[in-house]
Amino acid sequence: MQKTFTYPKFDFVPPPELASGQPGHYPVVVVGAGPVGLSAAIDLAQMGQRVLVLDNDDTVSIGSRGVCYAKRALEVLDRMGCGDKFVQKGVSWDVGRTFFREDEVFSFNLRPQEHHLRPGMVNLQQYYLEEYLLERCKQLPNLEIRFKNNVIAVTPEEEKATLRIETPGGAYGLSADWLIVADGARSPIRTMLGLDIEGKIFMDRFLIADVVMAADYPAERWFWFDPPFHPNQSVLLHKQADNVWRIDFQLGWQADPEEEKKPENVIPRIKAMLEQQGAKDREFELEWVSVYTFQCRRMNRFNHGRVLFAGDAAHQVSPFGARGANSGIQDTDNLAWKLKLVMDGKAPATLLDTYSDERCFAADENLMNSTRSTDFITPKSATSKTFRNAVLGLAGKYPFARALVNSGRLSVPSWLTESRLNTPDADAFQGDMIPGAPMADAPVKTAAGDGWLLHQLGNRFQALHYVQDASALDPATAQSLAELATGAIAVEPIVVAQKGQAPAGLKTLIDTQGCVAERYDLQPGTTYLARPDQHVAARWRAADATKIKAALARATGNA
Repeated sequence: MQKTFTYPKFDFVPPPELASGQPGHYPVVVVGAGPVGLSAAIDLAQMGQRVLVLDNDDTVSIGSRGVCYAKRALEVLDRMGCGDKFVQKGVSWDVGRTFFREDEVFSFNLRPQEHHLRPGMVNLQQYYLEEYLLERCKQLPNLEIRFKNNVIAVTPEEEKATLRIETPGGAYGLSADWLIVADGARSPIRTMLGLDIEGKIFMDRFLIADVVMAADYPAERWFWFDPPFHPNQSVLLHKQADNVWRIDFQLGWQADPEEEKKPENVIPRIKAMLEQQGAKDREFELEWVSVYTFQCRRMNRFNHGRVLFAGDAAHQVSPFGARGANSGIQDTDNLAWKLKLVMDGKAPATLLDTYSDERCFAADENLMNSTRSTDFITPKSATSKTFRNAVLGLAGKYPFARALVNSGRLSVPSWLTESRLNTPDADAFQGDMIPGAPMADAPVKTAAGDGWLLHQLGNRFQALHYVQDASALDPATAQSLAELATGAIAVEPIVVAQKGQAPAGLKTLIDTQGCVAERYDLQPGTTYLARPDQHVAARWRAADATKIKAALARATGNA
C-alpha cells in the first residue's frame, strides 16, 4: 500500500522516577496523547499550568481516523495557537451533496453567511492534527510528554489520584492533584475504576478505505444511498490532503471484517464506484483500510472527584456527522479554564460539576443526532427502509422531504442556554447571541491591522462594550471598565466601535463591516461578558460594574 505520510517515532526517555525510585507528583496529569488529550494539555499549559502527558504509544494515530473538523473546533485550535497550519494543510469545504441511486436529491451549505474566517469544515487526516498539536506542545516549556508510558493502575483519593505506570525501563509511581483521562473509547482507566458507560451498539459494519488518486472531484461531501455501484447500501466520499480520498462503504452486520479488508475485496468496490463516475481507467492505490462498527453511549458523569474524563473515554457516537473528535476538543475547551480557576483557588471545586453538566448536555445532543442519522442510513426493518427510500425519492422535488433526509447532521457547537453559569437577560435583545451561545466571528480592525473578533476573544473573561465612537467614550464608563481588570478574577475590557480609539489601557476593536453590531444586536452602551471558552455569559444594554461582577461570580461558581 502507498504511504503519503511518514509516521514519526518518539523515543522513550526514562523518567526521573525510575532513577530515584521515588514517586513523582504533578499538578495535572493527562492520559492519552490523541487530539483530546493534547488539546487539554495545551490549553492548560498556555494558561501557565504545569502539565504531564502520558501515552502508551510512540507515534501518532495510524490511518486517517478522524477526518472532518468543524468550524467550532477550528476556532478552538486557533485559540490554542495551532489553527493556521491545520487549515492550510487541510481541505476546506462547505457544500455536501446527497444522492439516491443515481440522482442528487439534497444539498446543503454549512456557511451560508459571509464574513467568517473559518470554513464550515476542514478535512485532514488525524495523524496531521496530532503532529501539529505535538509541535505546539514543544513550544510550551511547562508541558512534558512521556511516550511508551502505560498507566496500569489508578487509585483515586480525596486530594489526589495515584498512578502506576509501566515502561520499557520498568514501572514507577506518581500522583496528580488532577487526572484528565483521554485514553479513548475503550478507556482502560474507566474500566479500572469500574465506571459504567451506557448506550447502544449498532449492528452494522462499514469499510474505510483511504485511496490515493489524482481526481478532479470538487472538495465536497458526497453521500450515496443505494448507488448502482454498491446496491442496497450507502457510500460516503471525502477529499483529504495529499490526494487521499476517504471512502466509507456500508457492509452490513454479517460481513467478515478480516475478509473485507483484503485488497482483492476492497479494490473492486472502488473500481465500480469510479466506473459509475465515468473514470473507469483512473489509477489509484490503497493507503489504509479498516472495518468499524459504532456505538452511541456516554458515562453518567464526566467528573469523578479528582478524575476527569473527556472525549471518547467519556462518550462515543457514530462517525456520521463528524461529532467524535469535534466534541472531544470542545470538552477540553469547556474543562481547562474551569480547572485552572479551581487550581488557583479562585473558584470552588463544584465548578467542575458544570463541566460535566454542560458537556453531558452536549453529548446527549450528539448522541440524539448521531442515532437519528444512523437509523436513517441503516434502517433496522423493511418498513423503515421503505419510509427512508420514499423520503429520498420525494426529496428531489419537494422541500418538506429534503428536511427529512439525514445522511449525518454535521457537528455544530452546543448552545449552553440552560447552564447555571449564565446570567439571564434582563434587557430586550434580538438575534442569536443569547447567554450560553457560542460567540459568532466577524471581521474587526485592531491596533495591529485587520483581524477577526474570535482571535481577540478567549483564554480569559472579557467585557465587550459598544459605542459608535471610541474616542468619545464616557470617562466614568472607561474607568469602570478598566477597574474590571484588577479584580481577583480579571476581566479584560474591550471597546467595540465604528471609529475612534478608546483611552489608554482599553483595547479597541473597530467593527469594519458592521457585522459585530449586526450579529450581537449592538446599540450604544450594550455590554457582553464573554467566557474564556468564547461563550456568552451575560449581556446588558448598559455597562454596570456591579452587574458584571455578579455575572462573573455566577459564571465562575462563586455566586
